[in-house]
Amino acid sequence: MRFRIVSCCRAIALAALVAGAPVGAAVAGPSEDAAAAYSRGDYAAALKLWTTLANGGDAEAQIAIGALYADGNGVKQSYADAMTWFRRAADRGNARAQFNVATLYFNGQGVEQSYAEARAWFEKAAAQGYGDAEYRLAAIYAEGRGVPKDDATALKWYRLAAEKGAPGAQYDLATLYARGRGTARDDKEAAKWVALAASQGHVLAQYNLGILYAQGRGVAKDEAEAAKWYRAAAEQGYVLAQSSLGLMLANGRGVPRDPAEAFFWLGLAASRGDNRASVDRDAIAKTMKPEELAQAQKRVREWKPVVKAPK
Repeated sequence: MRFRIVSCCRAIALAALVAGAPVGAAVAGPSEDAAAAYSRGDYAAALKLWTTLANGGDAEAQIAIGALYADGNGVKQSYADAMTWFRRAADRGNARAQFNVATLYFNGQGVEQSYAEARAWFEKAAAQGYGDAEYRLAAIYAEGRGVPKDDATALKWYRLAAEKGAPGAQYDLATLYARGRGTARDDKEAAKWVALAASQGHVLAQYNLGILYAQGRGVAKDEAEAAKWYRAAAEQGYVLAQSSLGLMLANGRGVPRDPAEAFFWLGLAASRGDNRASVDRDAIAKTMKPEELAQAQKRVREWKPVVKAPK
């Protein structure tokens, strides 16, 4: 597993566009000019402007230059040079830069790989309340990367990140509660956090929330809700959700019985390697009219995933 750095380039460009002066107004300054250059793909101009700012101690400009080197935009790609620029901002206490330094150490990009250094820098950023760093620290302790596995510590960091709204952290926190890792098993708490992640479009959370409603774990049993959340995950392309939704449609559980729709979802799952779904799909096909079957098969061929959270 690798972590990804957090670039401020796009965020700076977006902020400049949102807060930009009206047509005809005076240019606000070099920072906005650099952001505008970046947004139109003129990386050389952006680099020149950001370099002047960075050499004057501007941490955001230092991170932006680091991101240019990490991504290879307008310069030769170099994680070592990215680290140099991130480190300048990190040493001045910038949490995003500290996170990026930690990430490069974790991945061994531009520096010798070191979980110990990664953890130390993640802790610096997390101490400032930087949510991404809190999430990464949780994963380090949950997986035992350079430290003994420690579910209780992982839970602490997952909760801090989850409370800031990070869907991945919310889902992982729910998993610890559901399994009783680092804490007593608590299905209601698990359902609470998995629902928050699901509402943000986290596909695994949506599928697992469907399971909780189907089984009545931590929530009142409700097959209509189960079908709703299976559908949300199925529409994103999650195979197990597609087959689960297909079976509910085939049997009329939580939704009206609909063989054609059941064939469609089971067909999608089967097309992606779910052998059990293939058996169920073929059984339903025998009950369908030829024109219904042809239409359902066409839908399977033309389907594309959609990321969204149900209302």
